[in-house]
Amino acid sequence: MALDRFGRPLRSLRLSVTDRCNLRCRYCMPEVNYQWLPRPNLLTFEELALVASSFLPLGVTRIRLTGGEPLLRQDLDQLIRMLADLPGVDDLALTTNGVLLADQAQALRDAGLHRVTVSLDTLQAERYQALSRVDGLTKTLAGIRAAQEAGFRRIKLDMVVLAGTNEDEILDMLAFAAENDCEARFIEYMDVGGATRWQPKEVYSRDQILASIREAHGEVHQVEEGEADSPGIAAPARRYRTASGQLFGIIASTTQPFCGDCDRSRVTADGHWFDCLYASKGVDLRQLVRSEDCLVSLEEVLRGHWQARDARGAEKRLELGKRGPQFDLDTLLSDPRLEMHTKGG
Repeated sequence: MALDRFGRPLRSLRLSVTDRCNLRCRYCMPEVNYQWLPRPNLLTFEELALVASSFLPLGVTRIRLTGGEPLLRQDLDQLIRMLADLPGVDDLALTTNGVLLADQAQALRDAGLHRVTVSLDTLQAERYQALSRVDGLTKTLAGIRAAQEAGFRRIKLDMVVLAGTNEDEILDMLAFAAENDCEARFIEYMDVGGATRWQPKEVYSRDQILASIREAHGEVHQVEEGEADSPGIAAPARRYRTASGQLFGIIASTTQPFCGDCDRSRVTADGHWFDCLYASKGVDLRQLVRSEDCLVSLEEVLRGHWQARDARGAEKRLELGKRGPQFDLDTLLSDPRLEMHTKGG
């Protein structure tokens, strides 16, 4: 197992398969035009599987496929089958907006995918379209149903809570999750990557989310790892239980960073490895994958870089006090790998 300078292990890998997305959510992709990764630079499925396998000796046991929208990548079930066959992968998951999930859920399950997380910021059709610029709520809900019918259990629903926009739906989302045997996860609006219009006033904090839930459901308590119904898998979400027993999570990266426990990193679809979501520079793995006379192995590069890692991006952002977007538009246009939809969330 590889440990970084703060003794943090490397256990989780987020593997982006595309930088493209079929939504334009205003907190992630608010601009009109974007620079896309050249298609010839995208790693093939075989290359993605090779990269993933090189992380396993360092301690990685969990792989999550991301994007952009990963279901835009044609024949994604083939990659899932390759990853599911890797020895040592205990948890293979996918994050999707769900718009294309209905047609692919069964194939993903049959290929060996373990878990699905669906991004769902509202249950109101007009608000969904206003947030994403696409009329897609009906398809997303159909995707959730299809995933359940395919055999996926305890699907997670990720809701980015924006003050003044959708915080009035926290309780509705909690009720929807309960009714559909899903787990709601509420996410603070993050000043990362392509959030070029991020403003502190739009952050609806963990404390505010908990206050909203307590007002309606009474006291809630944090669920510790190892407690019943709480698998011992480190995750960015802190999990809570209502008085009635319903579980939900909160990802409070903006106001309550979890850098001290962070055991995850991410690889872009063109093979650049970032050891922190807030990192401004990645390690080019594609050149190693495609080099015929490389003198060092992928594993050596990964191990050396992780052991030198001292990333605490979210904590450093919090220390700024006065905060704004992490990058301006010109910076993102000059280096599209800094985009949230390219790094993979």
